[in-house]
Amino acid sequence: MSPALLIALRFLSARKRAMLMSLAGIVFGVAFFVVTQAQTAGFESYFIKTILGVNGMVRIEDRIQSTRSLAATQGSDFTIAVEGSVKYIPGVQYPNDLLGALKRFPEVTAASPVIRGNATLIANFREYDVKPYGIELASFVNVSDLDTQIIDGSLGAFSENPYGLILGVRIAKRMNLQIGDSVLLDAAGEPQRFRINAIYETGIDQVDRERVYLHLPAGRSLLNKPVGASFIQANVVAPELAPALAMRIEEAVGHSTLAWQEREKTWLQVFSVLRISSALTISTIIFISGLGMFNTLVMIVVDKTREIAILRSMGYTREDISRIFMLQGGIVVACGVVFGCLAAAAGTYALSHIPIRIRGIFASDHFVVLWDPWHYVGAAVIAVIVVMVASYFPSRRAARLEPGSIIRGSSS
Repeated sequence: MSPALLIALRFLSARKRAMLMSLAGIVFGVAFFVVTQAQTAGFESYFIKTILGVNGMVRIEDRIQSTRSLAATQGSDFTIAVEGSVKYIPGVQYPNDLLGALKRFPEVTAASPVIRGNATLIANFREYDVKPYGIELASFVNVSDLDTQIIDGSLGAFSENPYGLILGVRIAKRMNLQIGDSVLLDAAGEPQRFRINAIYETGIDQVDRERVYLHLPAGRSLLNKPVGASFIQANVVAPELAPALAMRIEEAVGHSTLAWQEREKTWLQVFSVLRISSALTISTIIFISGLGMFNTLVMIVVDKTREIAILRSMGYTREDISRIFMLQGGIVVACGVVFGCLAAAAGTYALSHIPIRIRGIFASDHFVVLWDPWHYVGAAVIAVIVVMVASYFPSRRAARLEPGSIIRGSSS
């Protein structure tokens, strides 16, 4: 052990209670910072997983048609593009051609056409407004999590029944419907009969209380849309690639293409604000601990002026004295970060097992946490910066003490 480190430990032992209070503040600050970030990021990642499992990563829908053109002068070698003059034609007129075009993009892993509309569900002498989604089951399960969202019935029974129906759990409870019940769907004044083969739950309130799935041919018949599709839902190899890919697809196929980040911009901003707000709030604990560390080191400088003078007389330089006090801050922050990270891991694990029922934007029966090492790195960096800055000024004050004046003052 170096002499400077040994002296730093001896100085720390002179203010044990104050140092322990500062250490406890750093431990709790680091632990709370990590736990809150793990919780906020966990709910955000789970929301993203849920929304991607329902609406996919990329959606291609309305055809873009230019409504203005500017012809170049004959013989000229340049053209002028006019922006903001487009017309959106609802739906996808030639879905098979569009699906073929999507295969040329290696980032696209799957795509599925969907027909969407409005209808009235009639059952048990009651009516309920729903949104039918006509799907190709084989391809739709590759761009959604429908297979894992089924809570009653089975997709196998649905696939074998041309007039099968998959119902949202909120609709089933509202209309008192069960697997095997027969219902009517009326979209154009001619009700058609369907049989419930499965009930799903996404946890997203708006989806569970209005969306019903049926086979694409049955959807065409019900909604009187013999050709085309309302949109094409696609997935890509990585969610973060969706925005750039959506722009390329839109330019290539001439259809409005929306990435999930743009579609869910509002909720992503809400989670971002919550994450930043919680980080700033919890960081105040570490900041207050840094102030406590500052006060403690100042008191040590005051109490140990004679010892500092003796060290200077023995040949210790100003840099050596400053290093001793910086080591004291380093020892405290190192212990605080280590114990804080251990407490954070234990707290995060315990939090993930606390039961809680959440429905509205996703479905969860316990707290959702995200184990991310960068949360620990962030907490450690904040603690180190705060404590070392708090240690710097007392260390400078100690280094500026003149040994001669101190010894003369004490002898007189």
